[in-house]
Amino acid sequence: MDAKSLQGEPMPDPWESLRLLADPTRARILFLLARGELSVGELQEILGMRQSRISTHLSLLRKAGLAADRRDGKHSYYALTPNLPSGVNQILEAALAATAKDATTLADQRAFKRLAEKRRRKSEQHFNLVADRLGRNYCPGRSWESIGQMLLLLAPKVRIADLGAGDGTVSRLLARQAEFVHCVDNSPKMVELGRELADKEELKNVDYVLGDIEKVPLKDRSVDLALLSQALHHAENPRKALSEAFRILKPGGRLLILDLRAHRFEKARELYADRWLGFKENDLHDWIEEAGFTHSEVRVVAKEAPEPHFETLLGSALKPNR
Repeated sequence: MDAKSLQGEPMPDPWESLRLLADPTRARILFLLARGELSVGELQEILGMRQSRISTHLSLLRKAGLAADRRDGKHSYYALTPNLPSGVNQILEAALAATAKDATTLADQRAFKRLAEKRRRKSEQHFNLVADRLGRNYCPGRSWESIGQMLLLLAPKVRIADLGAGDGTVSRLLARQAEFVHCVDNSPKMVELGRELADKEELKNVDYVLGDIEKVPLKDRSVDLALLSQALHHAENPRKALSEAFRILKPGGRLLILDLRAHRFEKARELYADRWLGFKENDLHDWIEEAGFTHSEVRVVAKEAPEPHFETLLGSALKPNR
């Protein structure tokens, strides 16, 4: 992400907002942005309009403070500006409610759902493709594994949710000390592979569940530790994933995040189905706190020697004990 991860003008004017919302195209755009972050190309796909026309409307909405944009590598993504003033928010809600009844908007909603499904399938196809190859490549030493086994002896027996668990390499390691590990992944093949590997190691305290980290299929306040290990940059909405982690954690529970620091390796989108090109420490710190966590910390803990020199962030935080 670039220096300004979310850019929008503060304190939108209610009268200017009302004037802009009188245009049906701008109302349609805001209706879609209220449902999720979208690029200009994605809006073009849904609305069937020229890119220049959409960009012009987005520029007006951004200047008025109704829309915010985020640059990620070569891409820009737009969303509804969060925490709008109450007066502007009331006008916006009324306008969007009226827009929702329009036949054109209903078609937009269907197109948005198709786009979201296409995104999901792209991510799923990538991980289904690599599932059979994971764990088969030779890694000399595997020293991290022996260190992990040693450190696990210091950990208490708790219930853990591994969100975006992949093939479950980390989960199976944690299971040797944990009370129970819930593994959540959105790839059916990964879930199948994870179950097979857990059965092979005769781990009875590991359960694999098909689900999304932005809509975790676990009960409120059901785990002591929520782990997002190299999963958050695959989320469409990282903030939502963090809110879900907060929801499933018990009071006093801990959040742990391992992810990439912001980078410019654009090919990661194609090679690894990455939705985000890593995160800046300040952005991740702010999002963690916005989700309700306290005692948050985000820092760089590793840097890879080979190009593109990926750096790893470690984030941690606590859910208030109340």
